[in-house]
Amino acid sequence: MRATVDLLPSLFVVISVAFVCSALARFVLLPQTAAGTLDRLRRAFRARLGLLITSQIELLDAGPEDVDKVLGDLRTGTARLHETALMIQGRLERGTDDEAVARLLQRRIAEAEIAAERLGLLLLTARSAERTDTLTLHLPGASLPSYGQMPVRDEARATVRRDLEALRLLVLRPKGEASGTALAQVRNRLLGYREAENLPKATPPVQDVFRGIGEAARAVLGLRTALDGPQDESDDSPATARSREELDAEEAGIEGSEDDKHDESGLHRPTTRAAIQVAVGSALAIAGGELLSSQRWYWAVLTCWIVFINTASTGEILVKGYRRLLGTILGVVAGIGLAGVVGHHTWTAFVLVLVCVFAMFYTAPLSYTLMSFFVTAALGLLYTLLNTYSMSVLLLRIEETALGAACGIITAAVVLPVRTDRRTNELLVDVLDKLADATRAAVDQLSGRRHFDLVDKARDMDQALADLRTAVQPLTHPITPLRSRRDTARYVLALLETCAYHCRALAATAELLPSHPSIAEDPRLSGVSARIVHNIEAIAEHVRDPHSPAAIETGPSIASMLEPGTFGTPRYGRVTDRVLRHLQRLDESVSGLARPLGVPVEKPDIGQSEKADKGEKSRKAEKSGKAGKADRPEKARQ
Repeated sequence: MRATVDLLPSLFVVISVAFVCSALARFVLLPQTAAGTLDRLRRAFRARLGLLITSQIELLDAGPEDVDKVLGDLRTGTARLHETALMIQGRLERGTDDEAVARLLQRRIAEAEIAAERLGLLLLTARSAERTDTLTLHLPGASLPSYGQMPVRDEARATVRRDLEALRLLVLRPKGEASGTALAQVRNRLLGYREAENLPKATPPVQDVFRGIGEAARAVLGLRTALDGPQDESDDSPATARSREELDAEEAGIEGSEDDKHDESGLHRPTTRAAIQVAVGSALAIAGGELLSSQRWYWAVLTCWIVFINTASTGEILVKGYRRLLGTILGVVAGIGLAGVVGHHTWTAFVLVLVCVFAMFYTAPLSYTLMSFFVTAALGLLYTLLNTYSMSVLLLRIEETALGAACGIITAAVVLPVRTDRRTNELLVDVLDKLADATRAAVDQLSGRRHFDLVDKARDMDQALADLRTAVQPLTHPITPLRSRRDTARYVLALLETCAYHCRALAATAELLPSHPSIAEDPRLSGVSARIVHNIEAIAEHVRDPHSPAAIETGPSIASMLEPGTFGTPRYGRVTDRVLRHLQRLDESVSGLARPLGVPVEKPDIGQSEKADKGEKSRKAEKSGKAGKADRPEKARQ
């Protein structure tokens, strides 16, 4: 800026004016607090939940030709609800003063999210003669079965639709209108579906949908109580009263906990490594920028610095540099066009600058390319306002931006490089470790051993998976030339999404165990789930060390490892089915990870298993007096 000592007071005044304007907007005109931001996120979560139920209603009504589009909307709604839940998770510590309140809200958010996702899967199951694959909710473009209309009578479908609309009403009703006899009767009817005797007559898949609506209504009741405080209980039915008692018992059992924090040191810290890389890259950008222009060299340094923000690997820096360059090129074209149209109309140019500034900040979380586009377009308009517009200056910006991006990419690849493979492998191991930890804790509690912070463990896993999803963007970017690698990364992410869903569901079910009268613990679950945890740890060990001898185990299905009829619950047999189904799907998804990650499969000892089967069959045959026929069923089984 060619500043001199005489200009310093004026520059200080300008900076002070800018600070006052920012503070006025931030603290007076549009005040923002951590509690206010958390409150907006709560309302956003409720709105997302209502939109997801709307998509589920559309899925119920959609014909075979529309089901693919509706299923895409259902995927999008589920993903956005999950993103909002993670955003709330990140704001709880600063947005609430009471740790117990924060943990209660975290649990209620997780329960509502899982109940809504499960309800969508139950609707898909009811539409199809076969069980739907959970991948249909997580993998865009996955091959889908042919879904027809729900195989139920029209009155049953109409009842499901009515109850889904009632559930949406419970979610979206404002706080001041969330009372009244009519609303209480709707809530009582939906919560009554948690009792087997209140289920309408329909096919088993459709009855599962009604059960899912009842569980979702319970989650909504808990969410509204956590967000809006105590509710009117004067018109409660016995089923609603029992649900409130369960929620109160869960709230009373919530305890605070301290998180262990481990800080890295030295060059292993990402901030230290990035600082060194930025310093080296900036030196290159200064030298190269001076060769292009002695006045605008700082554009190259700025680009080199920006491409390192919120990136952790060479691939991420490459993608960010490409996006900034693309946005700059498009912004230069737009700036040239706007400058020619606006001419000397000062106020028009001023308004357009404000529009670009707004769009710049609005699109920053959505698309870095769009943000760069609006920054460069605003720059062209500013030059027009200052009467310093020149096409050569805007073209120079493209050159400086390309130089800065190149310096950043070269530095990231040469100075203390972090390859994308290494970064994604580290995050993948972190996801698998947290998945194993959350699964082990949930199954332990379902087996009778008390655990705390189950929802916290599940949320830690979700956050690790979100970090992995960000880190693999260079591998899944449309411009990547490694097509097979891109498909593999998408496939692994889809399987991990499936594992995360079933792990969250197990954690949410286990959280209900101490106070829920319909869920019973069974010590044998710990034994049948040991294979799942072992396989997760084996995959993590293989990713950590490709030469590791670790291998996954295969065997009979989870459900077949428990004798039917002995895993009982006092009142709800379907809860048992849900737990076993989540374990079975988790087992299948974890085993599916072995193939794309190159993890060997440990062959079962066929001789010992056959010998054990023969011995068991012989004992049964001796008891029934049919020992002579024991070999024929064994041969048929083989």
